[in-house]
Amino acid sequence: MCPGDLGQLVKPYVFLDLFDVDSMQLGELPLHPHSGIATLTYVIDGEVRYEDTTGKAGVLPSGGLEWVMAGGGVWHCAGATKRQRVRGCQLWVALPPELETASARSIYLDARDLPRSGPAVVLMGSLGGIDGLIPLSAPMNFLAVRLKAGESWRYEPPLDHSVAWLAVSSGTLWISGKKCAGEMVVFEESSEAIDLRAQSDTVCMLASAAKHPHELVMGYYSVHTSDEALQQGEEGIRAIARRLRDDGRLSC
Repeated sequence: MCPGDLGQLVKPYVFLDLFDVDSMQLGELPLHPHSGIATLTYVIDGEVRYEDTTGKAGVLPSGGLEWVMAGGGVWHCAGATKRQRVRGCQLWVALPPELETASARSIYLDARDLPRSGPAVVLMGSLGGIDGLIPLSAPMNFLAVRLKAGESWRYEPPLDHSVAWLAVSSGTLWISGKKCAGEMVVFEESSEAIDLRAQSDTVCMLASAAKHPHELVMGYYSVHTSDEALQQGEEGIRAIARRLRDDGRLSC
């Protein structure tokens, strides 16, 4: 999913990348910038080394979560720690005007820190009275759901969530009577319940939210609500780049 296609339908969610690669294929993702969005990276299996310009660095373990609110500009990078399979997802969330140019901040959580409700890990939002640990600016839920073969589960979005989608990372699901494997499903705008049944052991990412009411104004690594905010975010990115070059950490 990208901001120019399905991101228009399910905003505030504007970008999704499901990855399942050998760590040597992952290689090193060099320092790169964002502004106007928050990025969430969830590692299903394996581990990933991380660093960002808020001053944090370390290793995101299996089941861990990275949340980077880019706001007015941030740079970050990632890389493999050893030869292994790495599976997970990265999600971009569009921010409202009051946060899209705010100071960047980041949160890193281990698997043991992430709350669970039934078969779902609550990455953002709340489910069954269980609240996630990521501070949110708008109503939204983002869940990692694991179902065993033959298991059924019903997700009931909050009444103010009109946007919902699901992406299957592994396995095969029956979703409201339709078979889905390796695909992303966008549901019609409503707050109706979503019924899942696993044909095989399955991991999927499930999200719902109140629809982002703003236009998406896009830069290469950025999404904002106006041309003025995009210009401000890109200037923030350039200012960080100048500091990185002065420190010898960025050659381009």
